[in-house]
Amino acid sequence: MEAAAISPWRANLATVGALIARAKNELVRVPGAAIPGVLAPTIFFLGLNGVFGSLIHLNGFDTNSYVSFIVPVSMLQGAGFTGAAAGVNLARDYEQGWVDRLLVSPTPRWVLLTGNVLAASVRAFVPATFVLAIAFAIGAPWPGLDGLLVTYLMVAAMAAVAACWGSMLALHYKSQSAAPLMQAGMMGLILLTPAYAPLELLQPWLEKVAEINPVTHVVEAARQGFVGSVTWADTWPGLLALAGLLAVLGALALREMRRTNV
Repeated sequence: MEAAAISPWRANLATVGALIARAKNELVRVPGAAIPGVLAPTIFFLGLNGVFGSLIHLNGFDTNSYVSFIVPVSMLQGAGFTGAAAGVNLARDYEQGWVDRLLVSPTPRWVLLTGNVLAASVRAFVPATFVLAIAFAIGAPWPGLDGLLVTYLMVAAMAAVAACWGSMLALHYKSQSAAPLMQAGMMGLILLTPAYAPLELLQPWLEKVAEINPVTHVVEAARQGFVGSVTWADTWPGLLALAGLLAVLGALALREMRRTNV
């Protein structure tokens, strides 16, 4: 009788919480699993800052700190790697039979997907914070509390987008061999933006691609506070782009999950 009194929403929230806790426990018990997702964006950040730092002297840069210009991009890269890792982990769980046990449970499949996606969003704070700490250590100015909140919001949502992408591929191919495609897809989306130089300084072909790439709005929104001030006019396009990506990729991932036979 007590079990029957539990509402479906409470049961679904408990399931999502359990899946997030499982991802957290995995990170605590196997901390080495987080190293690639932390090291990769950090190496990109330090390497690109060292090689391209002098670009700020070109006309068109509205900042005198390349560290500030590049650190939000590296934080988003960390989110992309984390989301892709969620897809790899889901493929591993499928190969080991864990997903089969989840699918025979009475839990709706959208709840199972939500738990995996939100777990990636939470884990994305680890590489983002590490990269940000390195940036502050080498002289990045404080972006303000509002700038920091917007950047972390973009990071969490970008990790969710990457997790939807990775989950879709994991459920379609049912193999960890799809990992390079998961990572390359997110890397391409982020790189084909004004990631390392303002839009007007890009090559014409890249400028055209960046203009139609929805992640461009995410990058520009994440840069607020680090470059310029935070405004709603620069924030809402990023939120809209992320909402669109989540809707499309989330629907595709859910379709693959519903197609998965036990």
